[in-house]
Amino acid sequence: MSDAQTPPESPAEPAGRDYRETVFLPETPFPMRGGLPQKEPVIIEQWGDLYSAIRKQRQAEGAPLYVLHDGPPYANGDIHIGHALNKTLKDFVVRSQFLLGKDVDFVPGWDCHGLPIEWKIEERYRAQGKRKDEVSKAEFRSACREYAAGWIEVQKAQFKRLGILGDWDHRYATMDFGTEAMIVGEFHKFKNSGQLYRGSKPVMWSPVERTALADAEIEYHDHVSPTIWVKFPVIAATDDHPDELLAFRHATPSVVIWTTTPWTIPANRAISFGPEIAYGLYEVQSMETGLEFEPWAKAGDRLIVADKLAEEVFKAAKIATYTRIDTIDPAGLVCAHPLAALDEGFRFNVPLLDGDHVTDDAGTGFVHTAPGHGADDYEVWKAHGHHEVPDTVDPDGAYYPGVPLFAGLKVLETEGKKTGKFGSANPAVIEKLIEAGTLLARGRLEHSYPHSWRSKAPVIFRNTPQWFIRMDQPLKSGDTLRETALTAIDKTAFHPAAGKNRIRSMVEGRPDWLISRQRAWGTPLAMFVDKHTGHPLHDPEVDARIIKAIEAGGADAWFDRPDADFLGLHDPANYEKVTDILDVWFDSGCTHAFALEPRDPAHGYTGDRPSHWPADLYLEGSDQHRGWFQSNLLEGSGTRGRAPYGAVLTHGFTQDENGEKMSKSKGNTTDPAVIIKESGADILRLWVALVDYAEDQRIGKQILQTTVDAYRKLRNTVRYLLGALEGFEEAERLTDLDQMPPLEAFILHRLHELDGQVRQAYAEYRFQDVVRPVLEFCSNDLSALYFDIRKDSLYCDRPDAVRRRAARTVMDEVFMRLTAWLAPLTPFTMEEAWGTRFPEGGSNCARVIPETPGAWNNPEEAARWAKVQSVLEVVNDALESARREKIIGGALDAWPTVTGPAGAFAAFADLDPSEVFRTSGAELSETGDVLAVKVGLADHPKCARSWRRVPDVGSDPAYPDLSARDAEAVRWWDAQNA
Repeated sequence: MSDAQTPPESPAEPAGRDYRETVFLPETPFPMRGGLPQKEPVIIEQWGDLYSAIRKQRQAEGAPLYVLHDGPPYANGDIHIGHALNKTLKDFVVRSQFLLGKDVDFVPGWDCHGLPIEWKIEERYRAQGKRKDEVSKAEFRSACREYAAGWIEVQKAQFKRLGILGDWDHRYATMDFGTEAMIVGEFHKFKNSGQLYRGSKPVMWSPVERTALADAEIEYHDHVSPTIWVKFPVIAATDDHPDELLAFRHATPSVVIWTTTPWTIPANRAISFGPEIAYGLYEVQSMETGLEFEPWAKAGDRLIVADKLAEEVFKAAKIATYTRIDTIDPAGLVCAHPLAALDEGFRFNVPLLDGDHVTDDAGTGFVHTAPGHGADDYEVWKAHGHHEVPDTVDPDGAYYPGVPLFAGLKVLETEGKKTGKFGSANPAVIEKLIEAGTLLARGRLEHSYPHSWRSKAPVIFRNTPQWFIRMDQPLKSGDTLRETALTAIDKTAFHPAAGKNRIRSMVEGRPDWLISRQRAWGTPLAMFVDKHTGHPLHDPEVDARIIKAIEAGGADAWFDRPDADFLGLHDPANYEKVTDILDVWFDSGCTHAFALEPRDPAHGYTGDRPSHWPADLYLEGSDQHRGWFQSNLLEGSGTRGRAPYGAVLTHGFTQDENGEKMSKSKGNTTDPAVIIKESGADILRLWVALVDYAEDQRIGKQILQTTVDAYRKLRNTVRYLLGALEGFEEAERLTDLDQMPPLEAFILHRLHELDGQVRQAYAEYRFQDVVRPVLEFCSNDLSALYFDIRKDSLYCDRPDAVRRRAARTVMDEVFMRLTAWLAPLTPFTMEEAWGTRFPEGGSNCARVIPETPGAWNNPEEAARWAKVQSVLEVVNDALESARREKIIGGALDAWPTVTGPAGAFAAFADLDPSEVFRTSGAELSETGDVLAVKVGLADHPKCARSWRRVPDVGSDPAYPDLSARDAEAVRWWDAQNA
């Protein structure tokens, strides 16, 4: 609190009366120290089901409905700082929309299925000496369900402690029986529309987790991979190639490829080239000398590479000099497999195939093509009429027994301490290439490599049969799912706007949606497949029986009940029950369908918890452009022709104070529970409000201390207002604006100005643009100006004085708006302040922002006070200098003379400059060339009550030691207390 806000002790002249009891000092039970960790739980208890109470109130008022749909956190572990940031931002939205007069629907939810919980349960069984396969699937799923349910309750309590409002009694969870049934119903829509198909193609596969992964489940980390340049000997060529290509000096030319995945060489079936790339045939003349090893290349070797990359390739191979022999068109060339000399299992032709995916930006200009281990490889292989895709690596990341030379070797370790590390496959393949004489060079490369977002282990591309949703098949509308989704993106508002381009580029380039997983804990792909045709069964009655059974017994009903229970008249012998589970992103992509749509009055809902579809807003981290935003977009577009949201808001990620990613191993994490325990939830919430959430934010002890300082400013401002307004009643209110002094008119103008800014900022989710201007208002307009100037009037004027009534009226308006504006951001503190003043006034959180009269808008007064404050700054500097030089003890000892050019003090018309300067007197003189201040002493008696040194001290004989103003006030006080 500034000095201006600290009430001075009322003076008492040694030989005179003690006037302290006549001074109206601010008094309030609202303490300076927040004590938030102790008070907040009490306030939460007092709130009860505040959310439902506000909804009921708004509905009675006929308020428009606003829907914020909650992206579900995973039910696994305590909440972390990212959860706290996300849910607090959502709470800002919920509370601010209530504040703006809306009825807000917000149902918190949880994502429950998936691998992290499976792993926890597997760990539990291992601790009991059991393996997962020794436990029935039903028991395993039951344990997963129990585990998730426990964490839902833990996280719910943690979110409530943070002050999050929501429909907690009707929370949703993807594992609820009814929810699983509705997810299956959404899946059936894709099945029955023909968008679903089973395909065998390379997908991201996690050997550690033993399941396929979708793009949204992948994150990229730096990884060091072995790199190899490999020679594929040319064994045949069409007639349009140079005659000497295969006979030149009896040296067989080789096409050179480069790869960072040596383990895929056994799966090679072709080489891809770029039809627009220039290639040349080169002959090695000499090798580098003075090396500590013998290069694998030899003088006389003939190599085919892209001309643009030849120098780079030969440098890697330690080739000193070389000659370009001829231009080569790779079309029509046929090579031998580089391991053909070692095992007849590799003695097959390797054709060269043109492909648009090949570039000459890096490598050799040729791409080693293993159709079972790469999306582009697969597509180019199929495009050239090849249908057989070799299976080389099994689900555990090891070569199948039938793979020559390498059977059983691990590409990736899946057990023991080396789990997630690359195994013996890479070095084994390299050694065999050396043995075969087809390795040209080797190296190492640090690059970005895909990892599972759950296990953090590397993944591989692996050919496997999976279920997909087509992105490019026309829907009933005539547009494809991709086109429909892109149109929906264009119709969605993004905050920040850059999010639109980000998700658009992802949807434009994404493959078909892989939705099947080979795990136990999840919602099943509950359908039957005709064993003869391979097509899913389309029978509404079968689908209805499946959904009814899952609704009653959850996913277990699908896995455990006999097929005949579902198939009706269909012969179970003719159908295969699909036991894969759905991608968890499909689960959460359906949340709009079961959490919002059933409560939309447009769909017949008549209860007291209305929602609407689509939602007004989705709010999550920026990583959800490829996750929840996109899965909801695709699910909604595929089943309803549009996105289930009108707007998307994204936030960045929280880093430590140094801008580094938080990690438990680094010890640089910030636990929200610790902040709440030590400082209170309002401090954490205020930190969220102060940061630019659209970017990555930083948090740490020093940053939180800055937040605490800002909080103290807000708290002390409210505390001063509470004290200043003690006993304020409506009869005291000054309602005639024309009676307002200029200073009060200026503060009312600032309230009008701020009110518009706050309303717009809340409407546009710019919470930083609420709290920062309010903080500046508290510091600059209130503490440093208004409170300081009006302190004398507030303490010493008689209560019915117009100036004091005006001040208390304006302070009441300030209090009413500050507690409303800040209620969404620091709800506990504003609730405490409101309850202190209005113990029977209901919850501050249920209020709407008071209407601000347009008559308060007074830009002329604002312009006047800008000029006044520029003079005040100069005077304050002069007074401070006089204090340091001990010319004066305090401002009331001073009587400054301020000189300036003509017109310099026009803004002081109708103002008492001594009141503005907080001095006993002041003179303004337009006799100077520049603004200057001479600090003189107030050479008058000192008022024993207000300490002002003014000429009229002693003018009232009844009170000879008081100024006329103070004498009048004491006379009133004496009459009231006679």
